[in-house]
Formats: sequence, structure tokens, C-alpha cells
Amino acid sequence: MNAALLALIVFVAFALGYRFYSSFLSRRIFALSDDEPVPARELEDGVDYLPTPRHVLWGHHFASIAGAAPIVGPAIAVIWGWLPALLWVSIGTIFMGAAHDFSALVISTRHGGRSIGEVAGQVVGPRMRTLFLVVISLLIWVVLAVFAFIIGTLFQSTPGSIFPINVQIIVATALGWLVYKRGLPVFVPSLIAYALLLAAIFYGESFAQAFPWITEISVYTWVWLLLLYSFVASVLPVWLLLQPRDYLNSHQLVTGLAALLLGLLVLRPEVVAPAVQLEPEGAPSMIPFLFVTIACGAISGFHGLVSSGTTSKQLACMPDARPIGYGAMLAEGLLGLMAVLAATAGFASSADWYDHYASWGAANGLAAKLDAFVSGGATFVASLGIPVGTAKTFMAVMVIAFAATSLDTGARIQRLVIVELAEAYHVRLLTNRFVAGALGIGAALLLAITQGGGEGGLALWPLFGTTNQLVAGVTLLLVSIWLQRHGRPVVYTLVPMLAVGGVTAWAMTGNLIAYYADFADLWLLALSGTLILALDVWITLEGLMLLVRERGSVAPASAGAPF
Repeated sequence: MNAALLALIVFVAFALGYRFYSSFLSRRIFALSDDEPVPARELEDGVDYLPTPRHVLWGHHFASIAGAAPIVGPAIAVIWGWLPALLWVSIGTIFMGAAHDFSALVISTRHGGRSIGEVAGQVVGPRMRTLFLVVISLLIWVVLAVFAFIIGTLFQSTPGSIFPINVQIIVATALGWLVYKRGLPVFVPSLIAYALLLAAIFYGESFAQAFPWITEISVYTWVWLLLLYSFVASVLPVWLLLQPRDYLNSHQLVTGLAALLLGLLVLRPEVVAPAVQLEPEGAPSMIPFLFVTIACGAISGFHGLVSSGTTSKQLACMPDARPIGYGAMLAEGLLGLMAVLAATAGFASSADWYDHYASWGAANGLAAKLDAFVSGGATFVASLGIPVGTAKTFMAVMVIAFAATSLDTGARIQRLVIVELAEAYHVRLLTNRFVAGALGIGAALLLAITQGGGEGGLALWPLFGTTNQLVAGVTLLLVSIWLQRHGRPVVYTLVPMLAVGGVTAWAMTGNLIAYYADFADLWLLALSGTLILALDVWITLEGLMLLVRERGSVAPASAGAPF
């Protein structure tokens, strides 16, 4: 099968999904209106709440949701064959992931830009809020520790990426100052800034050679530096660093996706992996584990946290929720697609692919998954005439940029979650953004450094996929309750909720059985997973009972009428 043809088929499917399905959700289900008030204008404070142009906010949102997970997930999931991974990425993105992100953004905006956990408290009750916020906090805790380790690992293995990533921070801060403090239109400064970022990529290797000591910085030290940076990013006004950096990152990431797709069309490689491989050595059963191995890139609970944690506070008008919430997820679906194709068509031969994916244990390591994407993607990009070494640096910078923006945003969301919990229980000290930010980053740092090399977060990383999908299921359940109360159809969110919630609970149960069988070594995974699954079951049962109890108690809304 030709990889270029597969890419075009999925691209067309995404375009049709945006044109018709997102339009249907926007008009008929959520009834978005231009004159509807938004919290970015009503609560504007210059720190978190800030009305933002659509294209700038799209860039911030896309860069924030598109972390390393849609790369490392497909890079191991293809061990079951390219067809199941491709189907889940395409169908899951259109009907589950994009609908989830869009709906989370809408209901958060309609509840003052509060997090999805706080919205759960307003819609269902205080107990639901506390339970959900605890699960959310646990998820972000792991994300912060692991993403810092991933970036540190790539800095050490690809030192040419250090210079462009740090240039990006300086340039983004300057862009934010010029636009918001000097009043310059964003277009021209952003083009200049983007050109500087691209140039920095080509000087990355030269910088590393000129300062060889930088290659001797350990991953452990990088984890400290990255998490300290994340604390600073989480408390600064959103316009100064987070928003302009994500906006510039989105340019870079879209360029990366375009280069991958163009290189794919030029090279037109054949997929060397099998279409389906039901029993790879050492791998768990494809069903249900495919659906949690590829989390981001099909559907992701973390995206709902971004939608409700930062994006809803910057939405300038309600109709912008469609291109930002639904459209940005389609862009992430394209990233998942490129990861699938890089890991199945980026190898020189079938023998090379089978060697890399000889067993689950051989292919499931972090380095192996990143290498499958970086090397395979570099093969596509190099077909455009770019030197292979530069292409690999470009791919590494792309991965780091994805991970770094999620790290920044995750730190900010964790700070906001802590503040919401503190407000609920009247812990005044933790409502201070500096104290809350320090607590969130401090907890992640403690997790990261509990093992040598800063890789402590990896001890809990096996829980990420299942926890992430459980959060997505609960978010869709909350949206379904909210829609039912307003007399709107719930089938478009409830069916995805039942599907993703069911397979994820199945996968989590299977994992827990394995963890308890080796409890002496995996006690942390076993106890943490049990707590997360118990909280999820509690939240889900309470939500479903409420949904059934209230069924038929609300008169249907008139078609197209806003709430």
C-alpha cells in the first residue's frame, strides 16, 4: 500500500469532517452565536483572561494540545499493523476527539472559562468537582514529569535542537511585548520571528559544536531546568510568553506537518509494515489496548483540560470555538497520521521494520518510539533535498516543540486546578498563583527526581493512556448531562463516551491485574491505578444515574436557538 495515497484519503476525510460534522455540532447541537458574551471580555485581567484573535488562539491551542503523546503512541501501536492504527486515528479524531475538544471548550466558555473539573461542580455538584479535579491533577502531575524527561532526553541525544528551542523563548517574549505593549499588528513581527526560528534550526548543530560543554549537561539537570522554566511560564501573563510562543510554535509545527506531507508525496514510499498483526511477541491484546496506546491523536482528556484551562479564557467570540476546538484537533489527527506513516513507511525495508518491531519490549522504549518517528520522518523530509542531518534536527526540534508547549500549558493548568480546589475549600494561601504554581511544579519535580537521571515520572507513565482516556470519557459524560438539561440531543457525545469509557476501563482493569501480579515491584502503579479507576467509576456511575434520573425532565429547545 502506498503511504501517500493513505495520507490523501485521511486528509480528505478530515476536510469533510470539518465541513459537515463540525458545522452540524456548531449550529444544531451547541447553537453558537456571535452576540453571546464570553469570559475573555467580561473577566479580562491581562493575566489569564484575554480576548485573542482567532488565528493567534488557534496557534496557542494547537501547539498546547499537540504534545509528544500523538507521536509516541502511534509509534508503538503500529506493532498491531498499520490498518488498525490508521482507522482509529482517522475515525476517532473526527467523531470523538474533535467533538470532545470542541464541546469542552464551549461549555467551559459558557461557565466563565472555568476548568472542566469546576464545571462538573457547577453542573453536577461539589463532590463531582472534587473527585474530577483530583483525577485531573494526577494526570497533569505525570505529564509534567514525563514531558520534562522527554525533552531532556532529546536535548542530550540531539544537541543541535538546544539552540533553536531557546531562541524560540526569547523571540516569543519579544513578539508578545511588541504586540501587546507597543501595539504592533501581529502579522509582520510574527513573520520575522518565524524566519528567525527557521534560521536557528540550521545553526543548531554549529552552536552545539561551538559550545561542546552544552552536550555534557545531564538529562537530570535538564529536568530541573525545564520544570523551573515551566513554573515561570505558568505564572507570567499569558500574553508575554505562553500565547506568542505557542503561536510561533504552531507556525513551525504546521510547517513540519506540511514538509512531512510534501516529502511523503514526493517520495511516495510503500508501507513496509503488515496491515494487521494480531499477536506480536510480548504485546497485549489489540482490543482494548490499541485505544489507550493511541490516546492523543484520536481522543485525549488532556485536550479538554487545555480547552477549559486556558483557551476558553481567551476566546474572543463563541463561533471561534469551531475552528479552534474542532479544527485544531484535526491538525493533531494529521500529526498522529504522520506518526503512523513514519513508523510504517519510513523504514528502508520490511526486514528493517520487523527488526525494530521484533517484540513489544524492544519497540516500547521511549528512545525506540522517538527514533521511529524522527528517523522515519527525516526520510520523508530529506526527499525535499534537505540534508539528512538537518532533517533529523528539524524533526527533533518539532518533537521538542510539541512537548514543550504542552509542558508550559500543563504547568499553567495545574496551577489553575490547585487554585480552584483551594477556592472550594477556602485555603487562601493556595489561591495565590505563585504559591499554587510552585506546588504544582514542586510535586512534578519530586516525582521526576525520585529515580536516577530524572526519569521518575516514567514509573507512572503506563497509567497515562488509560487515565487520559478516562478523563475524556468523564468530560463527554459531563457534556451529555449539560446538553440534556438544555433540551439538546446527547447521542453525539454520549455514544463516544460509552465507547471510550468502556474500552478504557477494560484496559485499566487488565493492567491492574498485571500490576498486582507483580506487586512487590509495581506497587506504585497498582495503587495509583486502583485509585484512579475507583474515582472514575464513582464519577461515571454518579453522572449516568443523574443522566437517567433527569431524562425527559427538560423540554426540547427550539432548533438553532442559543442557550
